[in-house]
Amino acid sequence: MNPETIALALVIILGAYFIRGITGFGSGLISVPLLALIMPLQTVVPLILVLDFSASLLMSRNARADVIWQEIIPLLPTSLIGIVIGVTLLVNLPREPLLTGLALFVILFGLRYLLNIHGNRLVSKIWSIPTGLIGGLIGALFGTGGPPYVIYLTHRINEKSQLRATFSGLFMLDGSIRVITFIIMGLLGISLLPLIILSAPVMMLALYLGSRVHIGISNRQMLMLVGTLLLISGGSLLVKAWA
Repeated sequence: MNPETIALALVIILGAYFIRGITGFGSGLISVPLLALIMPLQTVVPLILVLDFSASLLMSRNARADVIWQEIIPLLPTSLIGIVIGVTLLVNLPREPLLTGLALFVILFGLRYLLNIHGNRLVSKIWSIPTGLIGGLIGALFGTGGPPYVIYLTHRINEKSQLRATFSGLFMLDGSIRVITFIIMGLLGISLLPLIILSAPVMMLALYLGSRVHIGISNRQMLMLVGTLLLISGGSLLVKAWA
């Protein structure tokens, strides 16, 4: 990659993880479709996987007491199944139809938050089964497995700090499974190390800045911000798929 591409990639990572610092999620949703416009998807997905996993370790350490582990554990078994399926598809299937489907999903998810049409009703833990499967599958395919988990957990946890911490705890465990799977499948190799080394300080700075903003932002402002960014992210995915 030329220096201009690397610089643009670092700017995208800075913005994505700034939002992650505010909300506790969204880095993959924002960064993957934008980075995929300038880099191969097979490079983008493992790069963001490593950065997301590292970010989850940092954020979980700082808010460990707020993580609700009993909401995370039921998601993991089917998430593992979804990860195996997703990695297999990433290696073997053409990406254009999958990018289009994901883009539409992300756009709908963004509208859901931007228009504030989501409810607060508690959902049954039985929904953890399809949530884990879909989240693991999408996460392995595109590094953006957050939406199913966010939908589920926002209907299980009401307190903002606990919700944010639980996102990070889940992404830490889910990410560790994906890292192992990607290494086994040969998708995460030494060739990514220079880009990871360049990106890591940018990610950490963005998380710090975002965490400062998190202190003074309301729930509604947070949801509108995430919804807007998801619409932009989903639109960029459509451009990539149709190009």
